[in-house]
Amino acid sequence: MRIGEVIGKVTLSIQNRKLVGGRFLIVRPHDPQSLRDEVLGAGPGEQRTQGSEPVVAYDELGGDVGQRVGISEGREAAMPFHPDPVAIDAYVACLIDDVTYDEGRGAK
Repeated sequence: MRIGEVIGKVTLSIQNRKLVGGRFLIVRPHDPQSLRDEVLGAGPGEQRTQGSEPVVAYDELGGDVGQRVGISEGREAAMPFHPDPVAIDAYVACLIDDVTYDEGRGAK
């Protein structure tokens, strides 16, 4: 699972019946440095890092733009629909309220 920030929504005109009840969000996953910058803030003279390439993730939890979410990707993203096959690559698994970042254990 990766932590990311919702940066947009996708509007569909037609949707697979198995996916009705949810929606698709655009999520920018954080790498360790961008998560540190978001939680602790960039230091003086430092520029905030952007994180990874955005992904489109299926959401049934009600995530919104600006919210931090946990996403599962790949084969695991389709597991909530098992045994029905669905064509999704990322799934919003949780809405995150708070992140604590231990500077001593973070990325170097």
